[in-house]
Amino acid sequence: MTWLPKPKIAHPQLPKNALGMTRRDYEGVLSTLCAGCGHDSITAAIISAAWEMDLPPHRVGKMSGIGCSSKTPAYFLGAAHGFNSVHGRMPSVATGAYCANRDLIYLGVSGDGDTASIGLGQFAHAIRRKLRMLYIVENNGCYGLTKGQFSATADPDSKSKKGETVPFSPIDPALFAINMGASFVARSFSGDKEQLVPLIKAGLAHKGFAMIDVVSPCVTFNNHEGSTKSYDYMREHEEEIIDLVDWIPPEREITTSYGEGETVDVTMHDGSRVRLRKLAKDYDVHDPVAAGAFIQRRRHAGEIVTGLLYLDRAPRELHDIMGTVDGPLRDVAMRDLCPGSAALAKINASLR
Repeated sequence: MTWLPKPKIAHPQLPKNALGMTRRDYEGVLSTLCAGCGHDSITAAIISAAWEMDLPPHRVGKMSGIGCSSKTPAYFLGAAHGFNSVHGRMPSVATGAYCANRDLIYLGVSGDGDTASIGLGQFAHAIRRKLRMLYIVENNGCYGLTKGQFSATADPDSKSKKGETVPFSPIDPALFAINMGASFVARSFSGDKEQLVPLIKAGLAHKGFAMIDVVSPCVTFNNHEGSTKSYDYMREHEEEIIDLVDWIPPEREITTSYGEGETVDVTMHDGSRVRLRKLAKDYDVHDPVAAGAFIQRRRHAGEIVTGLLYLDRAPRELHDIMGTVDGPLRDVAMRDLCPGSAALAKINASLR
C-alpha cells in the first residue's frame, strides 16, 4: 500500500498550543478509508485531544492490529512511535513496549473483529494485567476489509445488506471491560465530537487501563436500515448500514449533538436510525455492578448508552503491581541486569 502524504501548505494564522504546534502537526498521511467512514471522525477527535493536551507526538506510542480500524494510526500523530501488529495481537506488542519503556503514552486502536473475535483473549489479559494505555475500539459490527460479514459485536436484531439477521448473541466491549477489571470504561459515537474528545483526553491521562468503545458506522457494509451500527440507528438508537455493491458514493460525515440525560435518534446514510442515550449528571460512574445493569437495561430498551460508564477511584497499573524500577527498563544498566555470580549465588542460597 502506498501512503499519500498530506500537503504541507497550511494557513499561517492557525492557532498553536503550548508547544507551539498546530493541529496540522498532529496529523498523519491521507486517509484511504471510504468517504464518510466513522473511523475518520475518530481520527479527527484523537488529533484534537492530543493537540489540546499539548502532547509531544514523539512521546506517544500508537499500536494497532489488522482491519480498517487498525489502518487509522497512520492518519494521526505522524511523528509518534507506531507499531502495526498482526491480527488480534496488538495487546501483546503494547505490553512488551510498555514493559520496556513506561515513559511513553500508549494509545491502541482496534476494531470489533480485532478485539472481540480473534483478539478477545489478548484484550482480556491486557485488562487484567492493568496495562496503562488507552484502548479505543472502533466498533462498526462488521468486517469491512472482507466484504461486511457480521462481527462478534453485531446485535441479534441487526440485519445485513442482504437482509440476513445475526444468529448469535453479541459481545459488548464495555461490559466485558468492566467485568475484567478495567479502571476506565466509556462509550461514545464517532459523530459526537463534543463528547468523544473529552473522553479521549481523560483516557490518555488515566493511570491504568482505559477503554473507549466508539460506535463507528461503516458506510459501505453496515449503514442500512435494519443495522444497529448505522448512522441512522445511532442517531435514533446508535447504528446503521448502507446497501452498496462495488461503487461507494461519497457521503458526508454524520454528526450529532445532544445534552446529558437526553436521547437522540441518528439517521444513517441509507435512512436507517440508531438511538443514543447520553448519561445524566447523577449517574454513578464508580459502581461497576450498577454500570453493568444500567447498560443491559438500556440495551433491552433499544438504546446505546454513551459517556463515561465506569471509573475506578484508585486505579493500579502493571509496573506498580510488579514492583519494577521507576524509569524505563530499557535504561537499566548492564551491571544492574547482570550483577555477577556472587549475587546469583546469594539468590540460590535463599531458595534452598
